[in-house]
Formats: sequence, C-alpha cells, structure tokens
Amino acid sequence: MSILAVDPVLAQTSGEAFCETDMALTIKNVFSIIQFGGPLIGGVVALGTTVAMTTVRRADLKKEMKEARNQAVIWGIIVAPLGTAIVQFMLNNVVVGATSCGF
Repeated sequence: MSILAVDPVLAQTSGEAFCETDMALTIKNVFSIIQFGGPLIGGVVALGTTVAMTTVRRADLKKEMKEARNQAVIWGIIVAPLGTAIVQFMLNNVVVGATSCGF
C-alpha cells in the first residue's frame, strides 16, 4: 500500500526537478530566440524582397523573389510563433509528473 501511495509523489518531484535542469532552460531559451527572431528575420526578408521587386525587370528573378517573400512570411511570421507556443504548452503541461515548469 505504501508503494502505491508514495509513487505519485516521487513522480511529481522528478517533474519539478526537470524544470530546474539546464536542459529545460536551454529549450526555453532556444525557442524564445525562434519566437522573437523568426518574425523579425521573416519580416525583414519579406520587406526587402517587396522593395527589391520594384527595381527588378526580369520576370524569372521576380518570380524567385516572390517565392522568397512568401516563404519568409509563412515560416518566419506564422510558423515560428506557432512552434514556440506548442513547445511552451509542452513544457507547461506535458512534463514528467504533470508539473508545470511555468515558462
């Protein structure tokens, strides 16, 4: 009986211990960089290609620049913040022992 009563408490302390590890903090820092750097870089690339397209005369180069702009918007501005929200949800809710890391 004591093994069944103590086992959930042990799992919870290991979850709390994970939140204090360097790995949890590293994951948080990497995805914070992606969350804030992704839209910044994506926005700069999208704006740069939009401005540069007005000076380009060749249709094939214009098509490549439009594709670069579209990819910058998709991956930099839309996907990067969504990916960090998913990882933040995982760190807050799906940690071993069901303990929130509070990131």
